[in-house]
Amino acid sequence: MSSVGYIDAVNDALERLDDLGYERGQGVDLANHGPMGAEALALLGQEDEVARWVRRYRDAMEHHEPPAARFALDPTDESSWRSALGAFGRAGDWELLFVRELAEAHWREVLVRWWPRLIPGLFAGLTHGLIRTAHAVRGLYAAGDKPTPLQLRELARGLAYWAARYTELPGHPRLAGPHTLPAAVAALPRVAPDGPMGPGTARGRLDTLTDVPGYTESLAWLAPEQAPRLLSEMTVQFADVYLGHPEVYPVPLIHGVTAPAAVRLVLPHLPPELYEPTVARLWQVHAAFLLAFTTDRRGEGTAAWRSEAPDLPPMAELGARAAEHGDEHVIKFTEACLREYALLPDPRYLAAAFTAQRRISRLDAGGGVAGVATGTP
Repeated sequence: MSSVGYIDAVNDALERLDDLGYERGQGVDLANHGPMGAEALALLGQEDEVARWVRRYRDAMEHHEPPAARFALDPTDESSWRSALGAFGRAGDWELLFVRELAEAHWREVLVRWWPRLIPGLFAGLTHGLIRTAHAVRGLYAAGDKPTPLQLRELARGLAYWAARYTELPGHPRLAGPHTLPAAVAALPRVAPDGPMGPGTARGRLDTLTDVPGYTESLAWLAPEQAPRLLSEMTVQFADVYLGHPEVYPVPLIHGVTAPAAVRLVLPHLPPELYEPTVARLWQVHAAFLLAFTTDRRGEGTAAWRSEAPDLPPMAELGARAAEHGDEHVIKFTEACLREYALLPDPRYLAAAFTAQRRISRLDAGGGVAGVATGTP
């Protein structure tokens, strides 16, 4: 990857996407994936395809208007900003706050200041607040000491979306239990619904998590572990979960991989005391995903996925295949799986990326619509 080509492609994409609002779709609130997808595509070595992909993405679905700022938020007054957490109508106010913060301090300083304030609401936008922030952070890091105004504004928007869609799941997760990540996933009870499983069922479960068997207890199951290693356990385990559930609508469970992979991008810029609360919140989100979207373990922990992906293409081809496919989830998922595979060469990463390219509709076919709205559950 040429760093110059990557930075040019990212900034060109941010300029082309600058007029889009935070969400898209009619009747549902789906996150704007444009900046995230473009950055991931450039990282995959597909810099020359970014501009064409942005045009395809813009044509696929109408986006909402950018929000206007209405009432200033005071970052020094906790009651001022805390009362606006989760208030999507204040998205424009949040963006203005972060634009001002980033004009007055280095982006790492702003990130470290707001990370502990936002991490309890990690589920925001089905984790897209976190993920958009992480893609912006990677771009800023690559830019070194010369970030562009577009890149700084993108970080402001990632943080603003996270704050405006802030969603705190019930309970207080902690790393104080006896289980490894795979054991915790295996121990989590899955309950079949009374009727057919669908988006409405998942929303209902997310709304009533404390009533779902196993949820509250699971928050204290996970044993302490070094954060980088636990992130690898999370991504490979949820690549396995994705492979094991062909019956589930193929978009939501992707975030079981892309969320911890996004945290890995940010971790080097955070102080160590923020590592444990961050990965504890990730486990809480994972438990919610499993309980909301799956009803049994199905093919988890088995080799059943080999029948769906019997002949994996060479790893070097997966990025180009993702670019050709075009769906923003496929692009982000493929990039995350390849990056995680480089750290832990488990074939389930490659199989999951390839399988997502087959399960999810291509962008030109109107694909990329998540099964659950990305706002509050």
